[in-house]
Amino acid sequence: MAAVDSPTGTTGSTGSGGAATSAGAAGAVRESGAIALPRVSALEAAATFTLRRGQVWWKGRPKLYFFASLVMLMVVAGLAAPFVAPYDPVQTAPAQSLQAPSAAHLLGTDQLGRDTLSRVLHGARLSLSVAVIAVSISLAGGVALGLVAGYRGGWLDQVISRFIDAMLAFPGILLAIAITSALGPSLQNAMIAVGIIGIPTYFRLTRGQVLQVREMEFITAATVLGASSSRIITRHVLPNIVNPLIVSASIASSSAILSLATLSFIGIGTQPPQPDWGSMFQAATGYLNRYPWLAFGPGAAIFITVFSFYMLGDALRDALDPRLRNR
Repeated sequence: MAAVDSPTGTTGSTGSGGAATSAGAAGAVRESGAIALPRVSALEAAATFTLRRGQVWWKGRPKLYFFASLVMLMVVAGLAAPFVAPYDPVQTAPAQSLQAPSAAHLLGTDQLGRDTLSRVLHGARLSLSVAVIAVSISLAGGVALGLVAGYRGGWLDQVISRFIDAMLAFPGILLAIAITSALGPSLQNAMIAVGIIGIPTYFRLTRGQVLQVREMEFITAATVLGASSSRIITRHVLPNIVNPLIVSASIASSSAILSLATLSFIGIGTQPPQPDWGSMFQAATGYLNRYPWLAFGPGAAIFITVFSFYMLGDALRDALDPRLRNR
């Protein structure tokens, strides 16, 4: 049976263009009188959910360039930390404890004589790794549940939605603290907790997008032509909801980094002597009156990274959303 193409431009066995095939198949079905199709063209659907071929969506986006550069700078700093850090981040030197910023120690040293700059660089490596893993857990769980609930509907949608509502009844950070405390304080458990609390966000976003896409003409045509549900979801629905998921992933990365820093700040995230921005900031709180520079390094790193990821997501939204692309 010939495949039906969605607005993403993927071609089936007929070899025709994506939007033309969908419109042609839908028109044939309408003429046959088999089913009444909504009067929304495939080209209109494509303009709403995807970028046109050959369109350079990032052109003329200075905000996107700037914050993408900041994020890349943090990523490079984290990856190169073992090579560019001037000192071992866990090696103590009590004789050099609580030194002010100098040429030897640009951000000073902490209460155990460890170089703050080295620990901030290694903390970037750890925080960004946690963001990637935690967001991946949230993305996989939320998108899978959202696709099933949104496309299938009925009692399955109700059951999954009520479960997500139960998760949303608890503040996210409180739920993360409960999960981490139950599993035990560790970096791995903190990753799992941060990933779990992000699932409702992706579920609601995915479900809402699927409810819109499944009513469009090319989905109806694919269903009439006998395409299986799994094929429709993977080949036609999912590619048309990728853009908002990309934006959400960038914004969620900032939340994941902030959540990890919070868990480490209260002592149930990253455990000593691993360098982590949250634990470093917590250790500095006892010395703020006399040694305020201790909090500057981790505090600035948290602020710049979280702000950059959030603004990158906002810039991606402006670039990928057809309604905002020409502003």
